[in-house]
Amino acid sequence: MQYTKLPHTDIEVSKICLGTMTWGRQNTEEEGHEQMDYALDRGINFFDTAELYPVPAHKDYHSHTEMIIGNWFARTGNRDKVVLATKIAGPAPFTKFIRTTGYRPESIREAVEASLARLKTDYIDLYQLHWPERSTNYFGQRGYTPDPRDHWEDNIHLVLRTLAELIREGKIRHVGLSNETPWGVMRYLEEAKVHHNLPRMLTIQNPYSLLNRLFEVGLSEISHRSGMGLLAYSPLGFGTLSGKYLDGKKPEKARITLFPNYNRYSGETAVEATRAYQEIAASKGLSLAQMALAFVNSRPFLTSNIIGATSMEQLRENIDSIDIRLTPEILEAIEGVHNRIPNPAP
Repeated sequence: MQYTKLPHTDIEVSKICLGTMTWGRQNTEEEGHEQMDYALDRGINFFDTAELYPVPAHKDYHSHTEMIIGNWFARTGNRDKVVLATKIAGPAPFTKFIRTTGYRPESIREAVEASLARLKTDYIDLYQLHWPERSTNYFGQRGYTPDPRDHWEDNIHLVLRTLAELIREGKIRHVGLSNETPWGVMRYLEEAKVHHNLPRMLTIQNPYSLLNRLFEVGLSEISHRSGMGLLAYSPLGFGTLSGKYLDGKKPEKARITLFPNYNRYSGETAVEATRAYQEIAASKGLSLAQMALAFVNSRPFLTSNIIGATSMEQLRENIDSIDIRLTPEILEAIEGVHNRIPNPAP
């Protein structure tokens, strides 16, 4: 395993992060525990979860993933071996069953206390805002279109002040963003810079893969100049970049088979790009999944690559990607496809 550090800290994290969003719905608790046992044995010390998980969000399942992790900590006593990240859900129609969502001080405190209880821990290493409160380009949107119904008032100082209090109390150690835009990132960094007693956002968890490299457009420079690290999610595009959905295939129990509305990586141009990337991988004796993950692993702005798996076979293959080095020839071929079919899945 390779390791990096959470930016601006001495906390060492594995370059592969174990994603958990299927546990409690596509995966049983026993399977989640098996994945954590195996990941830890392979040197993965970084786990990412969220109060919303498993997904798709549902009132009968929400927060089950955190419970599964908490039960594993209780069973194994491995809390001190794991850098643990979780998230507070932002406001959305599909989160109303959690509580009155949003980032008011009382909501943040309620969310942190509930996550601590479910995770059976006294502290969270990295606490993230799952998505912005304001109306912006959400999941699956390339660009920003102002929404006349958006009445968000800038409360970023208050959010950071609340998080600072929780840090002082020892309930969280560090903070990060998720599904955020360049404007949002800079606004949080600006507030922390001006008010030195407020915590700095260390990481941003956004989608990044061969099918979605929008992070490179504006956020990669912010990452480079500010030292904010990317926690890349969906590096395989809901499994699309394994090639298992090509030619109309619908594998049993696969995410897009079970939840066909998760189709952001299934459009015509995304399929065309996936096929082109598969041809590159096959010509070099690589699986498409491992080539796709190795590409993400190689990015200079990456802190950790969040992998997820519903089977142990997938998990082993995904973790093995850390040992693959893409040659200049492969990287040039990848750029050729990207230049021809850029970012087909927003």
